[in-house]
Amino acid sequence: MEENTNEQFIDDVFTCAEKSLTDDEKQKLEEQNKRLIPEFKARQLEAQAQKHWDLFYKRNETRFFKDRRWTTREFQELINDYPSLPSGEGNECRKLLEVGCGVGNFVFPLMEELESLGQKNNYFYACDFSPRAVEFVRSNPKYNEDRIKAFQCDTTTNSIHQNIPPESIDIISMIFVLSAISPCKFDAVIKNLHTILKPGGIVLFRDYGRYDMAQLRFKSGHKISDNFYMRQDGTRSYYFAEQELSNLFRENGFEIMANSYVHRRTLNVKEGIDVPRIFLQGKFRKL
Repeated sequence: MEENTNEQFIDDVFTCAEKSLTDDEKQKLEEQNKRLIPEFKARQLEAQAQKHWDLFYKRNETRFFKDRRWTTREFQELINDYPSLPSGEGNECRKLLEVGCGVGNFVFPLMEELESLGQKNNYFYACDFSPRAVEFVRSNPKYNEDRIKAFQCDTTTNSIHQNIPPESIDIISMIFVLSAISPCKFDAVIKNLHTILKPGGIVLFRDYGRYDMAQLRFKSGHKISDNFYMRQDGTRSYYFAEQELSNLFRENGFEIMANSYVHRRTLNVKEGIDVPRIFLQGKFRKL
């Protein structure tokens, strides 16, 4: 699971090199293959994916994730003038979409920061697979449909087009979202995002990297398929390789602006945890 309220991250290191596994880590991955999730159970997890995320937000409400105040540091495009607007239209309202908005830990801090910088000419869309998560966003005191529209949708289908016109979005963020989706549907998601982006629009991406600590600690009986796992609560998680992610975006009409592993350490003082983490971070421009 992504960062929660008891964790902090330190020591960013960016690299395109995949993690080298120790013998012990190789053994852990081999153990995972001894008992895979049966095909009928995998189909059930897919069919009940929305139910499991709704239950997650029912249990945790708005308490689990920290506000993502690091995003403007990592993705300067969020606060800088965006170059895709046609010449002479610099006053046009910039439109941003957060895919997988959860309870608003990204979009509301971003709105606040842009306001503090005097950048008020932005409109935000926020969507999530979980209806319960969307209701938390809509019930936030900062929610105002003059500035933000939150809606439920399944990005693996074309339902997103019911709320957002084609070629209307400047920036899309996908932060720890694609990993929760079945790998066989990755192409459909990227194609749908490509359709709603303006020419030159970008996708800002961060998600779990191959051989992250969370992947290595899964026990036998939790693996669905290669690099795809079931958590205890029924939600799922995929772990990406750098070249794999580049190919996914390139084959669906994007230019690779940046794509690299991020190596960090997670500190959780309350639980006495200090472990290495691996994420994958990228920027992809619509051709």
